[in-house]
Amino acid sequence: MSQQIQTFSITAPGFYGLNTQDSSLDLASGFALTAVNCVIDQYGRIGARKGWVTKNTTNTDLGTADVESIGQLVTDSGAEYTIVAGNNKIFKLVGSTLTMLTYGGGGTDPTITDSNWQMAALNECLYLFQSGHDPLVFDPAISTTTYRRITEKTGHVNTPPSGNIVLSAYGRLWVADTATEKTVLYWSDILSGHIWAGGSTGSIDVSSVWPNGADNITGLASHNGFLFIFGKNNILVYSGAQDVLSSGVFKISDSLTGIGCIARDTIQNTGSDVIFLSDTGVRSVLRTIQEKSAPFRDLSKNVRNDLMNAVSSETLANLKSIYSPFESFYLLSLPSFKTVYCFDMKTTLQDGSSRVTMWDSIEPKSFCYLRDKSLLIGKAGYVGQYSGHQDNGNLYRFQYFTNHTDLGAPMVSSVLKKLSVVVIGGSNQFLTIKWGYDFRENYSAQNTKIPTQSIAEFGIGEYNTIGTEYAGGISLQTLTAYPTGSGKVIQTGYEADIDGSPLSIQKIEILAKNGKIV
Repeated sequence: MSQQIQTFSITAPGFYGLNTQDSSLDLASGFALTAVNCVIDQYGRIGARKGWVTKNTTNTDLGTADVESIGQLVTDSGAEYTIVAGNNKIFKLVGSTLTMLTYGGGGTDPTITDSNWQMAALNECLYLFQSGHDPLVFDPAISTTTYRRITEKTGHVNTPPSGNIVLSAYGRLWVADTATEKTVLYWSDILSGHIWAGGSTGSIDVSSVWPNGADNITGLASHNGFLFIFGKNNILVYSGAQDVLSSGVFKISDSLTGIGCIARDTIQNTGSDVIFLSDTGVRSVLRTIQEKSAPFRDLSKNVRNDLMNAVSSETLANLKSIYSPFESFYLLSLPSFKTVYCFDMKTTLQDGSSRVTMWDSIEPKSFCYLRDKSLLIGKAGYVGQYSGHQDNGNLYRFQYFTNHTDLGAPMVSSVLKKLSVVVIGGSNQFLTIKWGYDFRENYSAQNTKIPTQSIAEFGIGEYNTIGTEYAGGISLQTLTAYPTGSGKVIQTGYEADIDGSPLSIQKIEILAKNGKIV
């Protein structure tokens, strides 16, 4: 007698993000084994990331060099300046024009041999620090077309430390990691990044404070009234950073042992948390006023081995990150591996980890989140903006594969009869539906066509979705493939070229009947 066809539904495909850490057969249906050029949107759907567009026209001074660092200065009057570094030069971006800043200090030009600056804004000036270089300042009150050494700013006092790390917090600059001092933290006078002696300036050597042996300062962060000093294997938490002159106020409040930050530019403040890359993955420091200790969350728990294997081949100084509150993600770019790990920050999984996806073709060299909520990325020869659904006019490939499943009958083979996928978006393009059996990667595939469409159909029918991230709304379409073959364990995949239209997956239905007992 013919077996009855059974229906298996995945109502939130990829909702939990990637999981390459655990056994694929034991994963919940919301996990993905492949999620390339994907994000988890605000409705919990897995969909295509945005692309990027160029912000500037070609600039001969920059040429095809990478834009390695970007910073923004917003003055009290509301004037905004975007400062860009690449090809051992410094530029200002205005509209679509990238203009090289010239040296205006009146002496000998600083020698600039790299563009990996860390930038910090303080009191209407933008300060630039980089290992082995004179610290620089862009001061639009003096000139909007030049930069100079901090020691050439009118009213400067003493020479600032030539550190590789700078943080603007609690009304002053904090600097660390000079060529000769790896454990000393320096701070400027209040609201004066050019004053480094007298007033409320100072320094502290933390070499005797590390709780787990010798360490070096690798990064700084501020959060919830505390100053975080990151080492490679330790983190020091200081209170009283707002009032360093008062006796006994600026002091160590907590110390975290056995974990630290391995790359300066992976530290991001989310407003309620601090995220960083440790030697065991991407971590966050959770702290509230009521807590007396600072527990960690392992955001990369579900992709840890793959991530850290990739990090092991990187130059740590070149790793870049950004937190976008508008997009609700933390991005970690691995330039040698040509991969971006995207950590969704809208919500966390039950174990405290993040929903993670990977991007393999956008390849940012730097990031900057602007006050207008736009996200800039450094590219070869250009400043790009995360926008649209093409990569500078080129298509990119969206890929999502489910975990392996036995469809609830581990001792019985399953005969696939029909695969249906509800997609949102896309227009006049193909979605490739793939399927495979028993952990083999020689997938079978069928192309299904998304028709030309532009009319919104949200808020109706069984999905009853209110609103959409897509401007104007995009139609729902149910695409169908008719598989062949059978196996005890099944995996399905969905791929499409993103070439101007957003695309996400709402629901998957698998129709199968039981075959023979295996």
